[in-house]
Formats: sequence, C-alpha cells, structure tokens
Amino acid sequence: MTIIENDFLKVAIRNKGGELTSILNKVSGVEQLWQGDTNIWPWHAPNLFPVVGGLINNELLVNGKAYKMERHGFNRQSELLLIGSNDISARFSLPYSDHTLEVYPYKFDFQVYYDLIDNALRVTYKVINHEHDTIYFSVGGHPAFNVPFNVGESYEDYYLEFETEEHLEKHLLSAEGYFTGETQPVKLDNKKLPLTRDMFKQDAWVFKNLRSREVTIKSSKHDQTLSVEFPHFNYLGIWAKPGADFLCIEPWLGCADTEGKHVDITQKEAIQHLKYGHVFEAAFYISI
Repeated sequence: MTIIENDFLKVAIRNKGGELTSILNKVSGVEQLWQGDTNIWPWHAPNLFPVVGGLINNELLVNGKAYKMERHGFNRQSELLLIGSNDISARFSLPYSDHTLEVYPYKFDFQVYYDLIDNALRVTYKVINHEHDTIYFSVGGHPAFNVPFNVGESYEDYYLEFETEEHLEKHLLSAEGYFTGETQPVKLDNKKLPLTRDMFKQDAWVFKNLRSREVTIKSSKHDQTLSVEFPHFNYLGIWAKPGADFLCIEPWLGCADTEGKHVDITQKEAIQHLKYGHVFEAAFYISI
C-alpha cells in the first residue's frame, strides 16, 4: 500500500489496478471513499483500461479477430508497478506483456499518476504507444464516494449539483450493460439532481452531452462537499448499487457497446487513438 498525504488529505493506493483505497478528509475526519464491502460492491475506485463498459459477447474485435475481454477491461485486475513516489505523489505503471498481448494486441504502457494539490487529488491517466502503428483504447475512472458522509444521515439528504444548467438526457442500458439507443430526459432543479436509493435500479445513468465539467456531492443538512472536475472527459456515468451507501462519479473517454453494433475497436463509440511514439494524457480532480 502506498500512502500520500498533505494538510488536507491522506490517500492510500494499492498496486492492484493502481486503485485508490482511501481518501481521508483530514479537515472533517471523514473517509470519503467507499471501503469496498465484498457483499455489496468490492471495489473502491477502479481505473478502467483498455475498455470502458461492456463488450458484446465479452469480445473485443481487432482487425477481424475476437479477443476475450471482461467489462471495463483488464487493468483493474492487474498488478501495477509503483514507478515513483514522494510525500504527495505516486506513479503506477502497467506495461504490456505476453499476457496482455493475448487479450489486447497492442504494445503500450498504461500509467496512473496521483498528485495532491492543496485540497484536491489529481488523477492522471497516461498511455504511451510502443507500437509502430496507431493503437486504440478507452479509459475512465470509477471512484465510489461514501454517501452519506456522516453516520446518522440519510442518503436522500444529498444531491448532485452540476456546474451549469443542463438539459440532460440519460442514455439507457440493457440488462446486459449495452446501450439500447434510447434516451430519457433528466430534469434538474436549479442545477441539482436529488439522490435516491432506487435511482440506479436499471443500471448507471450515462450522460454524453454535458456542458458541465464539474459535479459536486452536497447535502441539504450541512456544508460538507466533494467535487469531481473532469476537464478532459466527454462522457460521465453516475451509479450506485441500489440501496448501497455510495455514489460513483465516472469520467469516461469511451463507453459500452450498443446493442446490435459489435464493431471493430477502430469503430467503437468515443474510442481514443494514439499514433506511434505519441503519449496520451487526461486528468480529473477530486476535491473537498
């Protein structure tokens, strides 16, 4: 376990998936990150690579060949290398290997950087292309934050506030986790989306046309907040296991397949591409 800490936050990261396991708010004493109950949802904040969401038949199609790939890709199950750290930052790496080449036929180095900046944690994803050709991938975050923040509070005291007024549409997912092509309008009340324990009973809410690049978890009972800013990410998912005491705020560059559209990786919706010798970088921020 790697620990980084400043006056505002104490953060723990494990090598498996390069995943956050704790974000302790030193000002309030509150543990902000879901602690991964194996009976409910065992993760804390998976880093999603090289796919985001589900693939039809759990297969990634590359140049006419099908590769077995579970939802959200293999990074979250992989052991990453700690390649550098100090008191306020840590860097993790997943380089390609014979094992990754069996399921994803590209030579890459996927890196996750964590940096504390005052009351914020910056999470940066880097992809380095070691192929002599273009590589294709998706990447995203999946941090789960404790809601409510404090013992004795109600989930329904909380809401998600968007940075700006939005005319939201959520893109619907099938029971298998694929987009159906259907959407439903989501009405905000003065930029606020109330949280309820049953709102995700039909899976995540996925927004593809946001103007906001920041959302904030707030309570009607007090002034404690937690914000996620995602300047580089075009899609946003929000989700919780129905009835569970957390909310996932998920910035994505990429998404699940659409029903009936099992296409080559180069044609996947919101796919990222990276030329030989180039480096991809995108960051989001968690702040208290």
